[in-house]
Amino acid sequence: QVQLVESGGGSAQAGGSLRLSCAASGYTGSVNCMGWFRQTPGKEREGVATIYTYGIDSDTSYADSVNRRFTIARDNAKNTLYLQMNSLKPEDTAMYYCAADFRSSGYLCDVGLSQADFRYWGQGTQVTVSS
Repeated sequence: QVQLVESGGGSAQAGGSLRLSCAASGYTGSVNCMGWFRQTPGKEREGVATIYTYGIDSDTSYADSVNRRFTIARDNAKNTLYLQMNSLKPEDTAMYYCAADFRSSGYLCDVGLSQADFRYWGQGTQVTVSS
């Protein structure tokens, strides 16, 4: 079992920045694919960014809507996943969730994955961007 707890959400002005954190605990060595998803009322949860770690290396993927604005990173020593969000837009307003699971290949850890593809989820943290 892996437990995930997000933090760092809040309010920001358009053009501003926020950094989300996701603290992982439990059998964290069992997960090598982690990601950030977001959801707004009435819509499906969508992938924002994923990271596949193998040894000291990692591969990342991003949704087109956040590419070059958001950066995902994992600190294995701290068992923490991050999402640095820059140049925020009002359309980034959503509940953000951290997710984790095991994948046998980096090709299977892609931002296009759906909610059903991850076993472990955090409770979410709200991000609100005003214009």
